[in-house]
Amino acid sequence: MKTLVCIKQVPGTTEVEVDDNGNLIRSGVDAKMNPYDLYALETALKLQEDQKGEVSVITMGPPQSKEVIREAYMMGVNQGFLLTDRRFAGADVLATSYTLAQGAYQAGDFDLILCGKQTTDGDTAQVGPEMAEYLGIPHVANVKTIVECKENSLIVEVEMPTSIQTVEVNFPCLITVEKGIFQPRLPSYRLKKKTKYQEITELSLDHFKDINEKRYGLSGSPTQVERIFPPEQNTTSERWEGENLGDKLYQTLVDLKFLYENK
Repeated sequence: MKTLVCIKQVPGTTEVEVDDNGNLIRSGVDAKMNPYDLYALETALKLQEDQKGEVSVITMGPPQSKEVIREAYMMGVNQGFLLTDRRFAGADVLATSYTLAQGAYQAGDFDLILCGKQTTDGDTAQVGPEMAEYLGIPHVANVKTIVECKENSLIVEVEMPTSIQTVEVNFPCLITVEKGIFQPRLPSYRLKKKTKYQEITELSLDHFKDINEKRYGLSGSPTQVERIFPPEQNTTSERWEGENLGDKLYQTLVDLKFLYENK
């Protein structure tokens, strides 16, 4: 069984600056693997232990994104692919999904593609399903449990708003997994030493089947972020003493329009 996991390097802090195009300035900022991707990675490694086979990872980003691939190697991943090209910069969800799909084509034939539910720097939860549409394979989102891995299909439980749905999906397919499907393992020092010089395959636009630059990066992004800004912090505080503090609290909430009085 061959599995591909989509991972991403995200800022490790909320103190991130934004450029004139509304893109996060990632250089010089502490980074980490997207937490949701750790659950997808652990799911792939669990399936590998049960079904045998290989696990690969793919990520899109600048050269420093190799760090998350190295981290994945320390967990037991066999192969890593980095999609890096200045022409990929500024991609929205649609362009990102298309780029990852093109990268997956070049990475090889996979039975299963796994994605985390979403990323902490975007929170759209759309990349996985859109990627599957571009690849022309079935997909299931919000998977909370792997019930059974059969020879030609996967049976999963899906977390719906008011119920749990059991679905069987044929290979090749893509699923996005919920937080908590498995407890992610820690990186192994032994594997860190063993994979220190393990190769990472870098792919640029020139390696893709579709080399039309208008499908990638800012050029291939039909949506543009109008404004990105850090949340405003209000550290103002007051100390109240005396009687009838409940009434005072109520009136303060009304004045701040958190509550409305019925008149």
